[in-house]
Amino acid sequence: KVKIGGLGMRFKLQDILWPKAGLCGEKLLYYRLGKNPVHDVWTLEHADKSADTGVRKLGDCGLLFKEDGVASFDTYFNGFSIEKWKKYTILDQLFLDLKIKGKFRVTLYSKQKLVDDLLEKPIFETIIEAKNDEVRTILFPEAYTVGMLCFELTALEDGSCFYGGEFYTEVEEEKIRNVKIAIGICTFKREAYVTKNIGILNEHIIENQNSDLNGHLEVFVSDNGQTLDIDQLSSEKIHIVKNKNTGGAGGFTRCMIEASRANEKGMGITHMLLMDDDIVIDPESIVKTYKILSLLKEEYKDSFIGGAMLRIDKQYSQVESGAVWNAGRLEPLKMGLDMRMLMDCIYNEWEEYREYNAWWYCCFPMDIVRSDNLPMPIFIRGDDLEYGLRNMKNLILMNGICVWHEPFENKYSSFLEYYIIRNKLIDNSMHCPWYGKNDLKKDMFKAITREIVYYRYKNVDLILRGVADFLKGVDWLLKSDGEKLHKEIMAAGYKAEPLENLDVPFSYPEYDKERHKKSSPINKLKRILTLNGYLLRTRGNVVTSMSSIRPINAYRAKKILQYDVTSKKAFVTEKDNKKLLECYAKMNYMFREIDKRYDTAKKSYQSRCKEVQNIEFWERYLGL
Repeated sequence: KVKIGGLGMRFKLQDILWPKAGLCGEKLLYYRLGKNPVHDVWTLEHADKSADTGVRKLGDCGLLFKEDGVASFDTYFNGFSIEKWKKYTILDQLFLDLKIKGKFRVTLYSKQKLVDDLLEKPIFETIIEAKNDEVRTILFPEAYTVGMLCFELTALEDGSCFYGGEFYTEVEEEKIRNVKIAIGICTFKREAYVTKNIGILNEHIIENQNSDLNGHLEVFVSDNGQTLDIDQLSSEKIHIVKNKNTGGAGGFTRCMIEASRANEKGMGITHMLLMDDDIVIDPESIVKTYKILSLLKEEYKDSFIGGAMLRIDKQYSQVESGAVWNAGRLEPLKMGLDMRMLMDCIYNEWEEYREYNAWWYCCFPMDIVRSDNLPMPIFIRGDDLEYGLRNMKNLILMNGICVWHEPFENKYSSFLEYYIIRNKLIDNSMHCPWYGKNDLKKDMFKAITREIVYYRYKNVDLILRGVADFLKGVDWLLKSDGEKLHKEIMAAGYKAEPLENLDVPFSYPEYDKERHKKSSPINKLKRILTLNGYLLRTRGNVVTSMSSIRPINAYRAKKILQYDVTSKKAFVTEKDNKKLLECYAKMNYMFREIDKRYDTAKKSYQSRCKEVQNIEFWERYLGL
């Protein structure tokens, strides 16, 4: 913040960002080279032909232009989300600083999606020049407040250089909110990830006097595996505690508790930011979050700020930006958008109904972290959404605030079947009261039939146990030992093993063939009429994907080697007609138990959930 004569404080909102080695090298997330109005098609076809554009990269941060070379910054990281800034913050005027050498034509644009069309308006144009490396400032017209604002540079002479810049505003100092963020990270035996992310935070924020977030950030790490070198990693701003292995719910709650205790000692934390331990993050996402929080309007001061999840293997591909629970029929929003595409970037700005943001990146006010308002002790799967359903009034999502994460299809775990159904029932009992016993029976039948089709009979037992534990009500949850229970659940599921330990040989061509196998309507009818081949003789073994297996892969298979491409391990399941009958018999028995006990269990969570959401319970549960 820098004082400007009589106009208030200069307040930086957003830096112009560049691709970074080891972080993100997708340059179309940062800038586009060449002039063509149809960006979405043209840039992807010509992205690597920078010689044709008259522009080339200048070191790590900059572009060198020939005359008439063009660069546009209508991108995921460098477009300015004016509509959301105007809606949620006290932003008034918007300025753009550009550091240049040479001579440029600067064109400011307003871009928005109008149904299927791109509405693109040039709103201002000027010439800037500098003999040496100098900064030039441009004011955006105030009339344009929807969609994305951005700029385009056209070089007017050879050798012109652009080095970067920033968007900023001017604001009265007393209107800037005092913000201090506590990052909470839960980890279990992922030392390399945590060490790397702590190093990034130290380098770019905590030990960087030039960072706007310096002095406004604390980091709390819950070490559920108790394997981190606390002496080496800890500092005045990095707080690491050993914790019982009580899953993400226990680890993140421990971070909340530690941040609350720090506030009791006068640390002044205003917001909690929960982040996964195995993500890749640009520190600028955290800085941008801090900037938004600093300028929030009074009516939005209780807002959550969420980060989108992008794939770590395809860094332009968005997996989720906010989500809707739908009583367990989860709907990830904006899934599959290609953030290299201008239209996808602008569509990503559209606001839709959303109910929560996952805890790979979720920031919320410390005011809600009260001693009587802590998360549910449900280990994993559903803790983040329940806390969001309970507390989130509004969720701000903005281009450029994101993390990169391994896609979920590469992270299959058999034991999760237990947690998925048990925690869904707990969450629904409190937040979807219309979800009844018949809904549960339908969901159970689908889940159990799916697992039977893939010969995963152990998973059927996990699903049944999850339902049985829910039917015991809150009293069971109060008395359960999460760490001990998790060990039992882990042992009850399928465990991936090295390929040489298995009795079905692995063949990559077979694996690839099954991945691309297609089914005709006639084949689908055969599979339905024969219970996916259970009524027919088997035809041999199959090699297929563990996480994206389909019924067609299991049709008439004797054994199925289910392979995980990430770990290069697998497990084998085998067709067993006797177990098929046993599974459905167990399911029918559980249906009768649901008829007798479902409503009572549901009411116990509705009326007594506070008994497992308070600090007294959590201190006992975590052994504090």
